[in-house]
Amino acid sequence: MEMTDSDILEKNADEDLLLDSGISDSSEIEVPPRLIDQVIGQENAVEVIKKAATQRRHVMMLGTPGTGKSMLAKAMAELLPKEELKDVLVYPNLEDSNNPVIRTVAAGRGKQIVAAHKAEAAKRKQMRNTLMMLLVFGILGYSLITGQWLMGIIASAFVFMALQYMRPREEMMVPKLLVSNEADTTAPFIDATGSHAGALLGDVRHDPFQSGGLETPSHDRVEAGAIHKANGGVLFIDEINTLTPHSQQNLLTALQEGQFSITGQSERSSGAMVRTEDVPCRFIMIAAGNLDAMQGMHPALRSRIRGYGYEVYMQDTMVDTPENRKKYIRFIAQEVKNDGKIPHFDRSAIEEVLREAQRRSNRKGHLTLKLRDMGGLIRVAGDIARQDGAERTTAEHVLRAKGSARSIEQQISDEYIQRSRDYDLTVVTGTEIGRVNGLAVMGADSGSVLPIMAEVTPTQGATGAVIATGQLKEIAQESIKNVSAVLKKFTGKDIKNMDIHVQFIGTYGGVEGDSASISVTTAVISAIEGIPVRQDVAMTGSLSVRGDVLPIGGVTYKIEAAAKAGIKTIIIPRSNAGDVLIEDRYREMVEIVPVDHIEEVLETALVPQNRELFLDKLKKLAARPVKKALESSSNIGGRQTAA
Repeated sequence: MEMTDSDILEKNADEDLLLDSGISDSSEIEVPPRLIDQVIGQENAVEVIKKAATQRRHVMMLGTPGTGKSMLAKAMAELLPKEELKDVLVYPNLEDSNNPVIRTVAAGRGKQIVAAHKAEAAKRKQMRNTLMMLLVFGILGYSLITGQWLMGIIASAFVFMALQYMRPREEMMVPKLLVSNEADTTAPFIDATGSHAGALLGDVRHDPFQSGGLETPSHDRVEAGAIHKANGGVLFIDEINTLTPHSQQNLLTALQEGQFSITGQSERSSGAMVRTEDVPCRFIMIAAGNLDAMQGMHPALRSRIRGYGYEVYMQDTMVDTPENRKKYIRFIAQEVKNDGKIPHFDRSAIEEVLREAQRRSNRKGHLTLKLRDMGGLIRVAGDIARQDGAERTTAEHVLRAKGSARSIEQQISDEYIQRSRDYDLTVVTGTEIGRVNGLAVMGADSGSVLPIMAEVTPTQGATGAVIATGQLKEIAQESIKNVSAVLKKFTGKDIKNMDIHVQFIGTYGGVEGDSASISVTTAVISAIEGIPVRQDVAMTGSLSVRGDVLPIGGVTYKIEAAAKAGIKTIIIPRSNAGDVLIEDRYREMVEIVPVDHIEEVLETALVPQNRELFLDKLKKLAARPVKKALESSSNIGGRQTAA
């Protein structure tokens, strides 16, 4: 038996998410010790990381923020095959002070060597100081015996200053430990996200005192970069496209050669004159970023990664199956364990987190993998439970956390909805001609009501045009053009003799996407035919040139925004019916009407005087070939005034 739209909506609301799992709280779940086994929903990425670790390949991971890229990078450091790590020391070059010498030793030996040199230098310094003091006291003693104590004091001071100026500086010969590793440890993991050139590639500090015996030795001013500290391990760089082209080029050189000398990064610094011998930097690079990261990457750097490694797309949702729900419950247990302060989640809290994961996926039959955001919700809920002195976090705590942990976009949306009601920007009662309540998404997890107005005027040029205002971006502008084809078909009028003006109200941040297509079409048809539109109705949906209502994103957040604004009926694409997972408090406030075609939208939203005649003519026009529809000039509903 086929499920109806209402059955689908009820199923989404009342489903038992834990089924017969037998789990009473998250403390029963065992957390795997290895990071790679804690990753959920990224099976392809996990397999790639395992292969890349075994073969020491580079990896580039692209996807939505918060889907586990940095966690996979850390896991790779645990998986790298054991190899002998090295300490890196920099020594002064007696022949050329601006070309310090680089030496590598076994891990842990570097500290011992530096300590031994410092002890030897301190011993020599102490012996020299003792001899100098004996000489000074000898001069003073002789001056007292001969009675020439004034000359003795002057001679002692002169000798002391001369010896101080001429004495060798033992600390100048002490090597500096650039890179230190401990023996029998996992491979180093270095996060170089956002690093400037000096922090990434190494640098030589500026020396303001470059002569007179006050200068700092060149080798002592050398600083290792992230690429050198990651030698033998993993170098992780998120937002790889934010690196300057110069840094990307040098990074490519380091990848190719496995060694990179250190020099001052500023041309105005005295460090620019210093260049060390090549410093080893044989690391595995994991580059990460959003989908736009490829546009800002150096082509040769990306080619190097592709030629000697893997590219991975990070999934932002996973299929909602009993097995994947168990993984999500394990994620809750992991977050509780990692936090170490919040109480475990009971069955009701786990169900509420799973329901929120469904909501945030914006996709029917899926769970979100934006785990950083979900982890934030878990921690806030745990904080509330701890504040209440509860032994377990419950569903009530999760619901309260959703209210107090709202994103900035949600807070702005709620404020905008309230202000738009105060100033009548959002009208939710009565009818108006050419005015429709559209719906939009703000950010990733909030919706807003988007009032759209349309007016038709005689054309002032050779042909008519559709003029849309409200900072429309490319996709939104193209959707307006598609509306023209639907208007010609469903009004049966030649619109080349009219200018159609469409205004998006309050879109200060611009409009992107085509989910307002049915709203624009309804507003324009209302304006052309003079048929009022119900203002207690809001709608969202894309539109094909044939009049089919196509699926859109963020339907749950849009419905909740309409409910907050006081709107009673919401029209959505039928293919999005399974995506609707609104909170319990909104269920009784709204009626959801799934539709397949623009006819159904007009039937619900428009209020003609003669409804039967309007519906009959509308269906006839929709069934006619486009050519005949364009030739027809009959009026669908007659010019009317708003009720």
